[in-house]
Amino acid sequence: MNPMLNIAVSAARAAGHIILRYSNRIDSLSIQSKQRNDFVSEVDHLAEQEILKIIRRAHPDHGILAEESGTENSGTNDEFQWIIDPLDGTTNFLHNFPQYAVSIALKHKERLMLGVVYDPLKEELFCASRGEGATLNNRKIRVTQLTSLSGALLGTGIPYRDDQDLDAYLITLKALIKDTAGVRRAGSAALDLAYLAAGRLDGFWEFGLNPWDIAAGVMLVEEAGGLVGDLAGGHRFMESGDIIAASPKVFKAMVQTLRPCLREIQHG
Repeated sequence: MNPMLNIAVSAARAAGHIILRYSNRIDSLSIQSKQRNDFVSEVDHLAEQEILKIIRRAHPDHGILAEESGTENSGTNDEFQWIIDPLDGTTNFLHNFPQYAVSIALKHKERLMLGVVYDPLKEELFCASRGEGATLNNRKIRVTQLTSLSGALLGTGIPYRDDQDLDAYLITLKALIKDTAGVRRAGSAALDLAYLAAGRLDGFWEFGLNPWDIAAGVMLVEEAGGLVGDLAGGHRFMESGDIIAASPKVFKAMVQTLRPCLREIQHG
């Protein structure tokens, strides 16, 4: 395992320990609302502080993009940037719904280099380094080899905030769901992408995500043989937050299926 991946794994596990420690005392947690239906707890902050402590100890000169503390270019070597979501699936966590994870990625000169997604409840550690493949608990993983949307199981996220376009999303849902084996909305984009990399899902799409929601998962999918793009199949998903990810042939089918939807949304 390369040294920087070791750091990411250590940080993810340490954050996971904090999350588990508080999982049985959720009623006593301090919880704030960032905006309507978007929450942050003291566990998010504590887990993020632990991750930052471990990364800064090893690389005090690296840049940081973290969900709760924002952007920090703390030194001379800000060609490197760590992208951190200390608890992806906070709402799930606060409801004892067992689907949440720590997500840590590293970018060098705008190119993702590694990703770690850690589910502390299930003790599942998903890792990827550029050019070295993806693993789940040290075993190699690959996306599925499905050749079409027929029989595909897709993951998604349903818009729920005021700044998201539910009507536009429903157009895409209607187009995609009819040929599939079903759609799952589990509440953690990081885990959805990790599951896609591990062959548990065949495809995934969502609108309006943040870089920390998807950076590590994107690395996992790409290193597991999958494709990632924006809703038109292009490369602006990190900027737009609108993403499609899938095994190669399912990706192509999803892009083709959504093409008329995008025209409808743009002219709607």
